[in-house]
Formats: sequence, structure tokens, C-alpha cells
Amino acid sequence: MAKVSLTEASLALGETSKVMAGLVERFGPARFGPKPAVGERFEVLSREIAYQQLAGKAAGAIWGRVREQTPEWVPDAVLSLGEEPLRGAGLSGAKTRAMLDLAAHCEQGSLDLARLGRLSNQEVIDQLTQVWGVGTWTAQMFLIFSLRRLDVWPVGDFGVRKGYGLAHGWTEPPTPEELEPLGDQFRPYRSVAAWYCWRATEV
Repeated sequence: MAKVSLTEASLALGETSKVMAGLVERFGPARFGPKPAVGERFEVLSREIAYQQLAGKAAGAIWGRVREQTPEWVPDAVLSLGEEPLRGAGLSGAKTRAMLDLAAHCEQGSLDLARLGRLSNQEVIDQLTQVWGVGTWTAQMFLIFSLRRLDVWPVGDFGVRKGYGLAHGWTEPPTPEELEPLGDQFRPYRSVAAWYCWRATEV
């Protein structure tokens, strides 16, 4: 099967409903940014941990300070840092534990980030969520933005739910349970549909 571009996926989504067609017209083709190299996956996941449940600007400031703790962001260097520098840079105790556990799993070989691209979406989620503090949301963000999987539907993301509700003129966003089946119309490009839901929140 030929690889589908984000532009092709966006155009296909525009055919699914008038609401989606309007979002595609308003925001243009979806853009996911540069795809990280395989060797950057550990740093990408660490950054996602730092960003959990925080607004972008605040999370970016904390991650900037965390990243300055070592010139090379690799598992053994992070393990050598230990807890104190990470906490001192602004990470919560839970995020510090998660970041160190991620480094330990990678260093011990129980998590091989290089081979994740060969696994199914569910297998990737199963692999990543063995790390303490890494949940389905973090794994789904990795699938979408690092592995470029086009059919991930992150119903646990409040921005996706809020954007879907706003785009459809709802007074309240759908719950995760309500949103799950609503994504079926967007298969096999639910990741791209999620991108448009995020954009719909940008009033």
C-alpha cells in the first residue's frame, strides 16, 4: 500500500462531513512538524512526560531547564543525574520518577525504542505503558507525532474532545466514551482528524 501524505489524508477527511470540510478549508492541510529520528525517541518521550497536564509555555520552560541538566539526553546520562537535578529543574516527583523509569527500561533493554516502528499501535501502547507514569495518552502522542501513525484516536485528550464539540456547535464537549464511536467516520485518518479538533480550539 502506498504511503498516504498528510495533504492526501486531509483532503480525504474533508469528504467525510461538512464540519470537517470547513476545518480543512480553514486550517489547510494538517502539519505534524519534523519527524524525529529513531535516535531522538528517548528525548521525545522524556519531553512528553514533562509536558503531561501542563500548558505549553509552562511545560516548555520546565523542559528547557530539565534538558540543560546534561549535554547528551540518553538513558545512562539521565540515570546518572538521579532525582535531585530533575526535581530542581521543576519536574514534579511523579514526572521525575517516570523519566527515570523510562531511562531504566531503555538502559536495561526491556524497552527497545528503535523497534517500536515495526509494532502495531496497540503493541506500541503496551510497550510504552510498562513505564511507570506513562499512560495511554503519552503513548498515543508518540504514535501520532513520532511514528506518524495516521489512525490514532486520542479520546482521552481534552483538547480533542473540546475541539470536536466546538466544531459541531455543542455546548459541552463529548466524554471519551461518547467520542470513541464518533471517530469511526474518520478512519483510517483519525490522527489527522484529531489535529483538526485541536485546531478548532484556537479561537
